[in-house]
Amino acid sequence: MRPAVATRQFTDAKVRALVARSRRLSTLTPLRVGLSEKFAGFAPSPAHFRSANRRLASIDKRIVKRIAILNAHAAAAHPREVMVSIALAEREVDRARRTFGMLFEIFSQRATSFAPALAAHDAIAVDCYEAVLEHAPMVFDHRILRPLTYMEHGYSPATMRRGVALSRLLGEANPFPVIRIPWDRDNPWQSVFLHEVAHNLQADLGIWQENRDAVTARLARDRTSPLVAATYRRWHKEIFADLAAICLGGTASAWGMMDFLAHPGPKALTYKPGGAHPTGYLRAFILAEMMRRLRFPTDAAKAQEVWRDLYGSGRMGRMPRPLLTSVNRIIPAVVDEIAFQPRRNLAQRALVDVIPFTRDQEARIRRGAVMLAHGRTPDLPPRHLVSASRFALTMGAPAQAISDAMIRHLSTTAARGRLDPVLGSATVAA
Repeated sequence: MRPAVATRQFTDAKVRALVARSRRLSTLTPLRVGLSEKFAGFAPSPAHFRSANRRLASIDKRIVKRIAILNAHAAAAHPREVMVSIALAEREVDRARRTFGMLFEIFSQRATSFAPALAAHDAIAVDCYEAVLEHAPMVFDHRILRPLTYMEHGYSPATMRRGVALSRLLGEANPFPVIRIPWDRDNPWQSVFLHEVAHNLQADLGIWQENRDAVTARLARDRTSPLVAATYRRWHKEIFADLAAICLGGTASAWGMMDFLAHPGPKALTYKPGGAHPTGYLRAFILAEMMRRLRFPTDAAKAQEVWRDLYGSGRMGRMPRPLLTSVNRIIPAVVDEIAFQPRRNLAQRALVDVIPFTRDQEARIRRGAVMLAHGRTPDLPPRHLVSASRFALTMGAPAQAISDAMIRHLSTTAARGRLDPVLGSATVAA
């Protein structure tokens, strides 16, 4: 049946409107995201812009192909068939819109009052990677773009790993690590930020699956109940990030994570079936075990005391009994497996070998906290400044003064161009 003239005119107009907007979002530049010279020192690196534009260009190529098909169909096919071609082209335009929008939001925040805080957190993230490279200089098999931070709503920080397919981008892969900081958590004593960087390290080091399989095998050898074994297998990523954060920042990281995990009993003592995060009550004992293994027994004992004062024995909570009764046996085994056993992808070294943390480093952090509390900035690596800031806050130092001093110090480091956008020892840029 021949379509009515009005129908053809309607679909032709729809096609022209789609074509007109189909390729408007294929390039990001500092000017386009509003970055003036004033904010140049806080801006994403040229390498990050190039990576973003490569991703947008690849989407744009798909749009070009779909628009060519659409134009051919619009001239010859029935309007019903044209509607299908429109939908296929619109899908790629939507992909471009979502990718452009996410990257625009991340980049354009560097032209706001939050730019110094974001640059400061970039410096902390880079230092975490450099801590690994210091002791394992060839551990990354190619050069990789450093993470970028940005602000967003949400209770907790979160990360989008390099190369992971994002549903918000219709399955498009993330071009570089992105770490979300909630709007009210931009202060530099947030130890949970080191936890988020550790997630990216775990992915970039290629030990995601290796750790999971090792935990599974260890618990199977120990004849662990199926429920407990399956649960810790599901929790392995979050446990790794907690343990790595302690390697990066010392005991302050454990106390900072406990601060983040401390809630009324019904929340801290409730097991979430299928959840990726360990139950809050159990998670603090995992942190304490890591401190004990790193030879900080006083902090470990104190952490356990605090948690038992807050939540008792845990028996009144909503947790499967096997999880609760196996704590003293399973937690030491899981911490040992994840942090102290060699991994193939770490060249037969353990996490504590590639990110060693010593009692001397802890002492320097605590001395640095005293300096911060007295208004002086200690000479510490950025990741250790996070810990010193946490301890200074605990000492009663003014929160805003600590935050301002650390953001000013760390963002100045970033603005001076001392943050290499590409990390690693090889010559192939990611």
